[in-house]
Amino acid sequence: MATYVIGDVQGCADSLEALVSQLPLRLDRDELWFVGDLVNRGPKSLKVLKMIQAAGERATCVLGNHDLHLLALACGARAAGPGDTLLQVIKAPDAKRHINWLRNRPLAHARGNTLMVHAGVLPGWSLRKTVSLAREVEARLQSNHWQDFMHEMYGNAPLHWRDNLEGHARLRTIVNVLTRVRYLTPEGHLELKCKAPPAQAPARLTPWFDHAERATSHQRVIVGHWSTLGLRISPQFIALDSGCVWRGYLSAVRLEDLAVFQQIAID
Repeated sequence: MATYVIGDVQGCADSLEALVSQLPLRLDRDELWFVGDLVNRGPKSLKVLKMIQAAGERATCVLGNHDLHLLALACGARAAGPGDTLLQVIKAPDAKRHINWLRNRPLAHARGNTLMVHAGVLPGWSLRKTVSLAREVEARLQSNHWQDFMHEMYGNAPLHWRDNLEGHARLRTIVNVLTRVRYLTPEGHLELKCKAPPAQAPARLTPWFDHAERATSHQRVIVGHWSTLGLRISPQFIALDSGCVWRGYLSAVRLEDLAVFQQIAID
């Protein structure tokens, strides 16, 4: 069995279709993992959702910030922004099925020594703790009261994680770490505004994956989210957002040998 992990698709269905056609997939055994942000910005979010759902159990997806934004739009917790391209999903005759499928995806996926999340983890979060915290949010998203949380999910505060956080503040912080984090301040606080690559960021900021005390440094962590960071491949860290929606590439990595497959954006 081989596992191919695919970066942020963001509604670029034609690029996804072309990339998958390159992969030496064995349909009876190989798996596709997606790092989140399946939808938005690109032109064909609905087609992307249909393609991935059609793959059934062969496809594993974690939620990204744009996927959560779609859920927020669907329940009226947020208004569409100028760059959103999600109306086709919201207005689809089978919209409810797609929304229910999406809100039943995880925010973290682990197998063995490998962890996949959309954006990152905090230095003090082990693989096991990250998955456990993700499950807290997933339980809320999969409940009958998921819309209530969507109305409370947005916001940057609190910027500092504490294990004794409770309620919406706790869940919001977990979401911000798993789907939005790029940098940490010297005090260990989340910095959620800077999107620059590390070479151009303020010197006081540390990319979350470079933190000296990161508990997951001996595991393999796979992320997307950070298009200005670009494609980074090492045995312990894989970053897969190579900017397809910004006319870059859609990238995939085979976990067994770190072979890279890329498709230039065509949507």
